[in-house]
Amino acid sequence: MARRSDLTRQAILDAARERFAADGYERATIRAIAADAGIDPAMVMRYYGNKEKLFSAAAEFDLRLPDLLGIPREDIGATLARHVITRWEGDETLLALLRAGVTHESVAERMRAIFAAQLGPVISTFDPDRAAMRAGLVSTQVLGFVLCRYVLKFPPVVGMSVDEVVRWLGPTLQRYLTEG
Repeated sequence: MARRSDLTRQAILDAARERFAADGYERATIRAIAADAGIDPAMVMRYYGNKEKLFSAAAEFDLRLPDLLGIPREDIGATLARHVITRWEGDETLLALLRAGVTHESVAERMRAIFAAQLGPVISTFDPDRAAMRAGLVSTQVLGFVLCRYVLKFPPVVGMSVDEVVRWLGPTLQRYLTEG
């Protein structure tokens, strides 16, 4: 059976994810998050210390990268592009993290850590000597695309179907992952 403190901590994280997604990092307040969780704001501070630490805990997410080793080498870029578009569709936590990462260094550092920890090992299987560079290049394409599609909402990019995204983004990811 879950302890009461674990339930409170989870309620805070759930409320924080929703509030950060809805309001963004800047407008979300500890008071509003506490109200959403049905607790006193002092409890949020007790468990997380401040808004930045709460955001860092709430922004813990899994990119759920596909097993790229189990597919034909020539399909790696397309597979990753399809994954990116389906993973980011409607995931408000990822979008909140992206929005906040543009203006807050601590959030940007969190994003760098997540991408390095999850993307780096996958890429190192293709090219251990240049895994960090390749991961950085893949990140530029992925984050640039999702920024333009989901945050800035560029009409041509927003209007693309999943297959169109795969057709355009896949070859670039393929090159960053396997060529050179």
